[in-house]
Amino acid sequence: MLYLLDANTLIDAKRDYYPFRRIPEFWEWLEHQGTVGKIKIPIEIYEEFGETKRKDGSRDELAEWAARPDVKAALLFREEANPELVRKVTGEGYDKDLSDTEVETIGRDPFLISYALIDKKNRAIVTTEVSKSSQKRANRKIPDVCRDLGIRCINNFQLLNELDFRTSWK
Repeated sequence: MLYLLDANTLIDAKRDYYPFRRIPEFWEWLEHQGTVGKIKIPIEIYEEFGETKRKDGSRDELAEWAARPDVKAALLFREEANPELVRKVTGEGYDKDLSDTEVETIGRDPFLISYALIDKKNRAIVTTEVSKSSQKRANRKIPDVCRDLGIRCINNFQLLNELDFRTSWK
């Protein structure tokens, strides 16, 4: 199984569960999982890490970590998005006639989901978004779009269980 990560998985992990200075093993483990091909992050999502800033406007620890050549080589997914599949995800997962404002609202999520659509049996999306099935159009959440398209979607903790993360993983 290839796990494709949404940016919030790492943003939330850094902020809430696995700060770099306290649990560096988590970040080393992620890099290792990328190297062995189990975890990847599409370029459209990876670019979001460069936007993570400190209060003073400088790049935060996540942005610095993601910019490291070894980390980028390990985690960056080397496939290009298929425009037809991105359109399919947008049209069938959100709505066919989204306004420009709504397209901005959904952001890069259709790209992430489209990579999993290529091979639904062997790819899963990992996100911290929570299903809100009552949401419509651009307000839909990744788990709901994935469900409708037959794509497996899990959260961070399911990923850690499935890949058996331990601080003594080495």
